[in-house]
Amino acid sequence: MRTLFLSLLCLILLQQSYAQSLRYSLSMPYVGLGAYSTKQADVFSFTNNQAALAQAKTAGVGIFGERRFMLEETSIYGLALALPTKNLGNFGVMVNYSGFTNFNENKAGIAYARSLGKMVDIGVQFNYYGYRIPSYGNASAINFEAGALVHLTDKLNAGVHVYNPVGGKLGKEGDEKLASSYQLGLGYDASDNFYFSAEVVKEEDKEVNVIGGIQYHFKKQFFARAGFMSETGSGFAGLGLAWNTFRFDIAASYHPQLGFSPGIMLLYNFKKPQESK
Repeated sequence: MRTLFLSLLCLILLQQSYAQSLRYSLSMPYVGLGAYSTKQADVFSFTNNQAALAQAKTAGVGIFGERRFMLEETSIYGLALALPTKNLGNFGVMVNYSGFTNFNENKAGIAYARSLGKMVDIGVQFNYYGYRIPSYGNASAINFEAGALVHLTDKLNAGVHVYNPVGGKLGKEGDEKLASSYQLGLGYDASDNFYFSAEVVKEEDKEVNVIGGIQYHFKKQFFARAGFMSETGSGFAGLGLAWNTFRFDIAASYHPQLGFSPGIMLLYNFKKPQESK
């Protein structure tokens, strides 16, 4: 029992060392890979850069689950909802949950995005973040994040994203602070079937993290994604199956010291997306 307790405690401390463990789950780059694409974006793309929400043409919902390091106690769950409108811009909702009975984190956000002409999209999201430890107490904070995308050409997109640039103090005393992070991203739609992206992320008090990924459609309904994170030397990959208005993904990531983290994702569009010409 003591060994189990110490193991869980170490894992909790590990998660806390990543100030935003919910945002940086090992497979989360897989989920948000389409943020810098005009052809491969999906309902989860705006969770990586809110400006990607401006390109949503149909309403959709998605759920994602990851069993981090193959342990139920460190599992992560996410939900995203996109609601486009004709003239008012597009709205989104996202919810994340991580942990178990004795320690858990949650994050809920409301996003808004719109296009400023053909070349520029902008987006913003307001979040509620909290964690709960029954024997210790609870703490929460309100913060925001924002992003912008520039469509340099029909195939090349660049963007910037900031998370919690100010505020984000936790607890009544305010002696804890959510980390700030800044991100530059680039995506290239080489064809209707092939896309790759690269992101540079600088989080407060951490080294620069480079994230790279590719997506390839080898059949009309089948595609594969893969990528890496330089910060931890981790890799992620997955396969997806799209049918009518549904999409189902099986994903996994690998940490050199802590092992595998499998995940699944299910997406549903309320209307069938238009095929690219």
